[in-house]
Amino acid sequence: MTVQDEFAATLVDEWVRAGVTDVVVAPGSRSTPMAVALAGDKRLRLHVVVDERSAGFFALGLGLSSGRPAVVLTTSGTAAVELHPAIVEAHHAGVPLLACTADRPPELHGVGAPQTVEQEGLFDGVVRAALAPGVPDSAASATWRSLAARAVLETTAGSAGPGPVHLNLPFRDPLTGGDGPGPRPAGRAGGAPWHQRRPGVAEAPAKLVEELARHGVRGVIVAGAGGADPAAVHALAATLGWPIFADPRSGCRLPEPATVATADALLRVERFATEMRPDVVLRLGAPWASRVMADWLAGLDVPQYLVDPYGTWLDPSRTAAVSVAADPTALALAVAEAANLRPAPPEWAARWLEAERAAQAAIDAELSDLLADGGVNEPAIARSLVDSLPIGSTLVVSSSMPIRDVEWYGRPRNGLRVLSNRGANGIDGVVSTALGVAAAGPSPTFALVGDLAFLHDVGGLRAGAASDARPACTIVVVDNSGGGIFSFLPQAGTLAPDHFERLLGTPHGLDLLAVARAFGASAEEAHSIKELVAALEPTGEANGVRVVVVRTDRQSNVEVHDRLHRAVAASLNELAASEVR
Repeated sequence: MTVQDEFAATLVDEWVRAGVTDVVVAPGSRSTPMAVALAGDKRLRLHVVVDERSAGFFALGLGLSSGRPAVVLTTSGTAAVELHPAIVEAHHAGVPLLACTADRPPELHGVGAPQTVEQEGLFDGVVRAALAPGVPDSAASATWRSLAARAVLETTAGSAGPGPVHLNLPFRDPLTGGDGPGPRPAGRAGGAPWHQRRPGVAEAPAKLVEELARHGVRGVIVAGAGGADPAAVHALAATLGWPIFADPRSGCRLPEPATVATADALLRVERFATEMRPDVVLRLGAPWASRVMADWLAGLDVPQYLVDPYGTWLDPSRTAAVSVAADPTALALAVAEAANLRPAPPEWAARWLEAERAAQAAIDAELSDLLADGGVNEPAIARSLVDSLPIGSTLVVSSSMPIRDVEWYGRPRNGLRVLSNRGANGIDGVVSTALGVAAAGPSPTFALVGDLAFLHDVGGLRAGAASDARPACTIVVVDNSGGGIFSFLPQAGTLAPDHFERLLGTPHGLDLLAVARAFGASAEEAHSIKELVAALEPTGEANGVRVVVVRTDRQSNVEVHDRLHRAVAASLNELAASEVR
């Protein structure tokens, strides 16, 4: 036994006491003391992921789903560097993650030793805390439990909110002691963690409650990911008589009277967007992906209140008049319960509800026409996926076009949780993230990704192979042979076609079914929406990764979206004409 073994075992025991349940190990030599300690503790679920980049996103998915930090362990050198993309996403998305990088001892730095890079400060600027205790020393054993407990606390309850923590751990040879660790320093009685942090009283600012509860004000609630409890938001909307622009990731896109899911399409109709300008906007959680929504909010000359529990600046257009560091749920409930509150005029919410119904009907009718010949298109894939997944499912959606299609065309429903890596909005790591979400369980897990996002992280298909959890996940891949979102950008009309294809369209020319099978996943192709829905049915398998490829036409995708927008505009015009009559 060595002091390094005792140190590693102490950290692991303290992490379990602090609520850690899952660890992701990317194998390597220098990390042996920590890897052995993690694998030896049967209270933890062990996930072995060979590729460090995939390991980082797998751990991110575990934290994204559960709200608990997963430990991800790498060896030294570039292995540690590979965690950077997942740490950046965790930082911007507020996902708890404990990144442990093994390191060479100080005497091997600066002398050309292999697998030795400067790891202290490696993730500066994108971690909640960076802890570097040095080579384990028995003289410091009284600090080990404090170190481990603090590392977990900083991932979940730091002043900046949940996020990643970097723990850099240098180890000396010999890296194994032969007969296991000796006695650990004693922990708190009853299995309690060494440190705990109790939340303060979450009180809603009285002045803001008073301002939002003013009589008869026409307002809107913009609900995004990480905002308030959906029940509290809908109670607030019912009390105020305001509509909720419900991002699918907010949990608020429910079949309730206040829900507006088609806000992107409605706000594209200039007359309607102008007529329905509110007096005040309450923004809870992260922004929508919709550029139309962002531009509409930016063009409003009305008070906008941005509420975030940690005071995070979620305002790319810089239009929020007041940024409030408060618990959004507590605020929503406080306003809903305010004395002598009189809601907005009934016709305010009624017009939004009528427009929502008209838009949903128009989308259904237009998609029915588009699919009449048996074809398939990307809005229909997103809408059908949201409609068809079993109650209690989780849908992980890639950035780029998939999250926009789910945001624009996903219908309100119960029993579906939508997650996405929208902290840094990258398309990398989405397969590994989805498998991490699946490993966190227990809900059925599905993913919707584009072909380029799939290929960026195709190695992630093996991320769950050595996992204790053996995650089951069905991944729907939209194969339009390239970067479909770029066809919506000005470059599509300003660049010569061959330059556009080479630089932005980037057709991959690969058989994605063969690629998926090469990485051990089962794979099939769906040629229609009916076949896609059938492929989502449970197979009876307890675990495993399934890939369903749906081919679409990138060239016609823009026109499909335009047809849907025109259909919604026509439905609003008909609604306005009927009101005049």
